[in-house]
Amino acid sequence: AATRQDMTYWLQELQQKRWEYCNNLDAAKRDSRTSPTPSDFSKGLVAKDSPGSILSQNASAERARNILAVETSPTDLVGEQAASQPAPVQPSAINFSLKQWSTEIKNSMSSLRKGNNENRKSVFYTTEEWELLDPTPKDLEDSMALEEKRKHLAEGSRGLTGSAFPFDFGRIPHKTRRPLKDMIGSSKNRNSSDSSPTEWYSGNGNKLVSELQLKYQSQQEELEKLKKDLLSQKELVRLLQQTVRSSQYDKYFASRLCEGVPKDKLELLHQKDGQILGLNNQLEKLNLEKDSLQQEVKNLKCKVGELNERLGMLMETIQAKDEVIMKLSRQLSECEDNTSSQSGAVNSSMATCTNKELQELDRLKDNLQGYKTQNKFLNKEILELSALRRNAEAREREWQAKYTSLEAKLCQIESKYLILLQEMKTPVCSEEQSPAREVITQLLEDALKAETSEQPEQAFFKPHLVSEYDIYGFQTVPEDDDEEKLVAKSRALDLRSLSLSENREISTGVKWENYLASTMNREMMRCVELKNLIRSGIPHEHRSKMWKWCVNLHVKKFKDSTVPGYFQTLLQSALEKQNPASKQIELDLLRTLPNNKHYSSPTSEGIQKLRNVLLAFSWRNPDIGYCQGLNRLVAIALLYLEQEDAFWCLVTIVEVFMPRDYYTKTLLGSQVDQRVFKDLMSEKLPRLHAHFEQYKVDYTLITFNWFLVVFVDSVVSDILFKIWDSFLYEGPKVIFRFALALFKYKEEEILKLQDSMSIFKYLRYFTRTILDARKLTGIAFGDLNPFPLRQIRNRRTYHLEKVRLELTELEAIREDFLRERDTCVEKRDLISDDEEDS
Repeated sequence: AATRQDMTYWLQELQQKRWEYCNNLDAAKRDSRTSPTPSDFSKGLVAKDSPGSILSQNASAERARNILAVETSPTDLVGEQAASQPAPVQPSAINFSLKQWSTEIKNSMSSLRKGNNENRKSVFYTTEEWELLDPTPKDLEDSMALEEKRKHLAEGSRGLTGSAFPFDFGRIPHKTRRPLKDMIGSSKNRNSSDSSPTEWYSGNGNKLVSELQLKYQSQQEELEKLKKDLLSQKELVRLLQQTVRSSQYDKYFASRLCEGVPKDKLELLHQKDGQILGLNNQLEKLNLEKDSLQQEVKNLKCKVGELNERLGMLMETIQAKDEVIMKLSRQLSECEDNTSSQSGAVNSSMATCTNKELQELDRLKDNLQGYKTQNKFLNKEILELSALRRNAEAREREWQAKYTSLEAKLCQIESKYLILLQEMKTPVCSEEQSPAREVITQLLEDALKAETSEQPEQAFFKPHLVSEYDIYGFQTVPEDDDEEKLVAKSRALDLRSLSLSENREISTGVKWENYLASTMNREMMRCVELKNLIRSGIPHEHRSKMWKWCVNLHVKKFKDSTVPGYFQTLLQSALEKQNPASKQIELDLLRTLPNNKHYSSPTSEGIQKLRNVLLAFSWRNPDIGYCQGLNRLVAIALLYLEQEDAFWCLVTIVEVFMPRDYYTKTLLGSQVDQRVFKDLMSEKLPRLHAHFEQYKVDYTLITFNWFLVVFVDSVVSDILFKIWDSFLYEGPKVIFRFALALFKYKEEEILKLQDSMSIFKYLRYFTRTILDARKLTGIAFGDLNPFPLRQIRNRRTYHLEKVRLELTELEAIREDFLRERDTCVEKRDLISDDEEDS
């Protein structure tokens, strides 16, 4: 900081930053600080559940901080701009001592000095001395020598810029004028008349203007001289041309007339001509000399005028000096008349002592004010450190209380389990309810308690309680079936344990922050780095932004061909006109995700959004209309996207990712993908495929729903959204990867099962037991490589023809059956499934 005011300003700013940081550390979670702008991109239903960070500050400490705050503001630049500037030597905004007139003159000269910025030195302050350091004598000598050199150069160039007398009262600014007696007193310290400090009061601006004017005058004079030289040269050329013509003319006539003239007369004529030419040349030189003398006379007149001006200024200065001398003489005579010589000496000594005491008193007052400011700042510093120390002690006490309560709870649980084991060791044969059953019932009730807003004290004493809903809105523990409750609670605790262990390791959140920061000023593009980041999972706070970007990446060609407000137009048409799919949509709304709080009741916010997106899509695709499974795709998309973006997400899945007829009435594309998946199972997992074939287990009955709704309600929510991250970026190949990875994850457990019923029963729920998303992702994108998309496309084409042939044969069989039924009396009462549905 260049001044003490800036220093105080910086210290208070640092205090404020430290206070805010420590309070944020106490109140908000660490994850809320690692994301710079999560609220800018968080959209959809999940974003509204994200709790904001609340800062809990000490109110009394805050009031005291405001009272002790020192009101300061930066005098000039702050931050990097101030650091890059040289420290100027100027009077501080907070002066802690009175300056002498001579010191002011020196400081003013140093601050007005031009150039030599590299020679300026920074000013350092100490706690013992509160005064500004005076400029060094070397700086003053350098500045005087530089000005003297500049003045001599200006005098040498034209002889018009110098001044014999340094005091230019006409050019002294009003703000910098001083009494003449002060100038006379301060002039005793001058080394020469040319280096007087008063000359600096004329201002750099006036000096610069005068120099420019003198240069302009000299250039004008030189231009006039050059013009005159040009005219004289032109006149000389004209005379020479005339002389040449006359000589040629004379030569022509002389050659004719002088044929009979004697040679001595010719020589005489030549001599006369030579004399005439010499006289003409001499006349030209005299004319040029005359012009130069006239110009010199003009210059001398100008100098005389300037000398008269300076003489007038000198006379005015002498007159002012005489007035000052007369005034001082009168004052001296008055002093001699009023007092005697003895009393005058005593009074002068007393006045001198009084002045010194006043100066010392002023200096002490300034120092006192400075120490008061410093004391106020230090008191504020002590207050803040005390408050921070108290907060740290409170946190330590809270942790100690939590540790004590957990230890006590552990002892209670161990005691209950010991009682339970003791009771179970001695069986009771009576039909009455034994104490063991009461203990078991109590343990089950305690284990199934979920963390809710009505039980804040349990959240304190039970840090590992599972919330009623996860961050996506799904129920963690179902409301019915006690056995399923225990399984779900155990699964939720395992998930919590996995998340806690992952947090101890290096999180991918830092990589995401660095990548998003690098793309802040440029558009995101497909690249290997982004693909690897998405495969590792998009953080919760960035998922809305990334899903929207992935959807726009795939449907850009569709959106460019539509008019603005396309989604609203479709929705309005679907609501106003008869829509055959609306009835089935209404039936499936509450059956979409009943275990998610955003879709659990007719008044839930997600139900209306789900209805709008499905109606708009059915109006865009009348061939599909509505197929069971589309509602779940839209419901997952709405958790992180707005209605229009969720609509385009459904367009991406149905029209871009999946083959034709994937969601039509025949589900042709879905059947084809199941056959392709069987081929991949035989290649990637041959042992497991042979095991299924041996016991005749059709696992496509399980995997069909995986492909149709992209694993919704098939895996735990954390894994589901990581699958969707990669699915929206890479496309349908991700479904094949994760379907194979799920089987490979549990391959050894499935191979241990030795009958078809147990295998099929295990396949129905085994995906819900897979909790380690990192291990599953490693299998999907690492162990199953290579995984070319061309192979999947070729197999899809191959199986598509086979399925079409089979459907054609089935249609032919159906037509034969209908024809035979119509002709045969005994079979007329038979009704097909399609006719029953209609």
